[in-house]
Amino acid sequence: MKLTGAQIVIECLLEQKVDTVFGYPGGAILNVYDELYKNSDKIRHILTSHEQGAAHAADGYARSTGKVGVCMATSGPGATNLVTGIATAYMDSVPMVAITCNVTVPLLGKDSFQEVDIAGITTPITKHNFIVKDVEKLAPTIRRAFKIAKTGRPGPVLIDIPKDVTGAQAEYEFVEPAPIKRKIDKLREEDIDRAVAMIEKSKKPYIFVGGGAVISRASEEVRKFADIVDAPVCDTLMGKGTYPGTGDRYTGMLGMHGTKASNLGVSSCDLLIAIGTRFSDRILGNPKTFAKQAKVLQIDVDPVEINKNIIADAEIDGDVKEVLSRLIPKLSQMDHHEWMEHMRDLCEKYPLHYPHGRLTAPYAIQQIYKATDGDAFITTEVGQHQMWTAQYYLFKRPGQLITSGGLGTMGYGLGAAIGTAIGNPGRKVFNIAGDGSFRMNMNEIVTAVRNKLPVVEIVIDNGVLGNVRQWQNLFYGKRYSNTVLDSCVDYVKLAEAMGAKGLRATTKEEFDAALKAAMDIDTPVLIDTVIDKDDKVFPMVSPGTSISESYDDTDMKG
Repeated sequence: MKLTGAQIVIECLLEQKVDTVFGYPGGAILNVYDELYKNSDKIRHILTSHEQGAAHAADGYARSTGKVGVCMATSGPGATNLVTGIATAYMDSVPMVAITCNVTVPLLGKDSFQEVDIAGITTPITKHNFIVKDVEKLAPTIRRAFKIAKTGRPGPVLIDIPKDVTGAQAEYEFVEPAPIKRKIDKLREEDIDRAVAMIEKSKKPYIFVGGGAVISRASEEVRKFADIVDAPVCDTLMGKGTYPGTGDRYTGMLGMHGTKASNLGVSSCDLLIAIGTRFSDRILGNPKTFAKQAKVLQIDVDPVEINKNIIADAEIDGDVKEVLSRLIPKLSQMDHHEWMEHMRDLCEKYPLHYPHGRLTAPYAIQQIYKATDGDAFITTEVGQHQMWTAQYYLFKRPGQLITSGGLGTMGYGLGAAIGTAIGNPGRKVFNIAGDGSFRMNMNEIVTAVRNKLPVVEIVIDNGVLGNVRQWQNLFYGKRYSNTVLDSCVDYVKLAEAMGAKGLRATTKEEFDAALKAAMDIDTPVLIDTVIDKDDKVFPMVSPGTSISESYDDTDMKG
């Protein structure tokens, strides 16, 4: 049957079983929005307050559901407003399809009103992108975009469609999407056997889990693997929940703000088994001294990440879940009793700690953990609050923490919380934000209110840009250049003005009461959580130093 390009867009989304899109309309994309209106019973459109919020919402939806997130924007500034969200998804390997519409084909390249080369702009931050100038190619392009977004290492794909293509007609026929197979084309049996030999030879193995294990949904395999190898487990920020934070093998996060136990353990192990992690700079500290006593076995779906930041002694190229499923049966039960006892002693000797006499972010996060029985979805912005969340909320399952790890996008969390709440109706969603991050995209409170989403916004309010201030305090002679907000913003009144419930806490007792109230309210709630401006995230590894030189406030006093 003959359909317009706009109708083909909708039909292809339905082919892919898309039930929700996030976006903001405009002139160039009007044909598509007209068809969305006609199909509102099949596809729900969430109108955000800003296109960046739409991209982050699609991202949060994808991370929390495992589906492809979809966002839409018009040409020019509408399209460029998606860029930060697309880059965030790219850095964290999130499956997303961004659909933009452009000026008509004859006007392309002529600096027309609201024209921008969005395909050119997003080339470095997408897995692939397309500009569709022929309506006959529209359906195959959309289908290919979804396949690319989901296959192997996931990532965002952009489709740019000129307005006249959305109005032109072409034949359309329904095509059932082929199932996505796990990547095993480069998985070699000899690599598996070599890994088995390394593991069997090791006396002090350490398992290091990253975001690739979350994406692969390999938590069950990771737990079985840890048990049979009898090894301690640490993780990255993006790997949270793959091995439960309450597990007896878990030693905490690794790296700049990782636990002393994990940093010291990795520095003294003889085999580091890296599962779905790219060894970012925040993990390595000084790469020349990182895990220098250990051989490194790296497992990753993307061969580009193998030997990029750390040279591996052995590698396995393939989907994490598939690799571990093949590796586990070849291993016999191991016993590393002394090594495990050593790591438990380190965990007892170097626990996380914070001041207990007043309201702090770690206290608030631990109270949220207790109130939700550790079962909530937690999104974050970026900064000190993000690190405290990673340290003090003990994530039970993969996909439970939704945060911008690679790009470090301030303003990410509230949009992501909206997408998470839309994709997981009935589940409690908390966005933990610093006041600096919150101010960047706080307009999305309106989106949460409009859609009656029970999102709880925790604003860790210290009146400063806390993470940058911490660096200025430690490394820049306490010269607080432009990090004091000093804004006199009343976040409670602001929340109320946008239609949400606003509460304030300056003491532990006030926070407990506000949290209890928020848990019983089915509309958006903001809790302005006031803490000291000089609270710091510890432990910490200074830039360029070995992770074994991790220190905290006790060390500084000494």
